[in-house]
Amino acid sequence: MSYWRPTSLRDALDIASDGARIAAGCTDLFPATERQRLDDDGERPVLDITAIPEIDGIQRTDEGLRIGAATRWTAILKAPLPHACQALQEAAAEVGSVQIQNAGTIGGNLCNASPAADGAPPLLILDAAVELRSATGARTLPLGAFLTGPRQTALAPGEIMTAVLLPNAALAGRSRFLKLGARKHLVISIVMTAARIASRDGRVVEAAIAVGACSAVAQRIPAAEQALRGASLDGGLSLIPEDADFDRALAPITDIRGDAAYRMAAARVLARRAIRAAAIAEHLGAT
Repeated sequence: MSYWRPTSLRDALDIASDGARIAAGCTDLFPATERQRLDDDGERPVLDITAIPEIDGIQRTDEGLRIGAATRWTAILKAPLPHACQALQEAAAEVGSVQIQNAGTIGGNLCNASPAADGAPPLLILDAAVELRSATGARTLPLGAFLTGPRQTALAPGEIMTAVLLPNAALAGRSRFLKLGARKHLVISIVMTAARIASRDGRVVEAAIAVGACSAVAQRIPAAEQALRGASLDGGLSLIPEDADFDRALAPITDIRGDAAYRMAAARVLARRAIRAAAIAEHLGAT
């Protein structure tokens, strides 16, 4: 097996075009490997993209925020980000242990495509898109279109995720992230929720709610978002109306961590708490 750790994106794209397995922190790649080697057949090269400056770090652009795909969770946690990104930073603080946060990357978390990936819900409420590059060109996809199923993405052969893009329009308001697990750290989520509330004159003008670990991929809850628009910040935001219909948006499974009914009930409770916490933060920030 050959191992490559280039320092330029052009070199990385050339190597990726030959079918290399991409490594971006390896916190999921190593545990998923049943052999003593990372390759499947002894010949497939491993491409480590964590030494490429172009895809590491957080930048403010005219369009919004650009987070390099090789940016570690620790860097996201410590960065001076807008209030709307607090849910993302709260998720960063709960991605495994401190050691995992120091090694794991935002791009690796998304490309691994676990239904319980902590990064997905807080990025969905920020209308995140992902930048994908290959030796022949580049394209951008909404995160919801990139995540296609459990451990499945729209990443094409030879492509590398190079950045997560957060538009200015979604950087308004305050957000919160909540996670339910058997313990505080080093646990796969049973349910997780993220909520973002933006207001004007004491009323909600924008609401974004996402739930993870309750369907094949993390999902926004459009009915609940619509129901909250126009609501007073100081009146009843802890409640999700009955017509918000989580059942239509979510499809939780039963496994050793919890059954489907428990997950659905927990998703409603955590969503209410996340909405209320985001609304309180937005109310206090506006007064």
